[in-house]
Amino acid sequence: MPGRTVTVRESGPYARTIGVGPHRLSADEPEPIGTDAGPTPVELLLGALGACTSMTVRMYAERKGWDLTHVDVTLRMDSRNGPHKRIVKDVEICGDLDGEQISRLATIAEHCPVQRMLGDSVHVDTRAVARPGPTAAAAA
Repeated sequence: MPGRTVTVRESGPYARTIGVGPHRLSADEPEPIGTDAGPTPVELLLGALGACTSMTVRMYAERKGWDLTHVDVTLRMDSRNGPHKRIVKDVEICGDLDGEQISRLATIAEHCPVQRMLGDSVHVDTRAVARPGPTAAAAA
């Protein structure tokens, strides 16, 4: 399936409307620069990375037939390295999974297409946290 074209149109001083097929998203800068009509471009990038990571982990687990209950991703920028930006990506993997499965899903979480597109230009620290599924929790 070929990728769709993304359009960006001005809708305020810094506010933008992003169009992808039938979908509309907003982007802006927080006050006092903008009107906070939507996430900043960096926040949209983090959202894209988180969504891609979650979808990639889910697809892999389904292909393997593993009992992945859900996968949640939390991301933030860490600028403590001065001009060298770093993304901290916490991936919560929940389900009736053994240590080997969790380890493999953590590895897969580092290789989603968006993260590969970022390449070496941005360092991404992926930290996987396993949460037991209902069966494992009931047995404990």
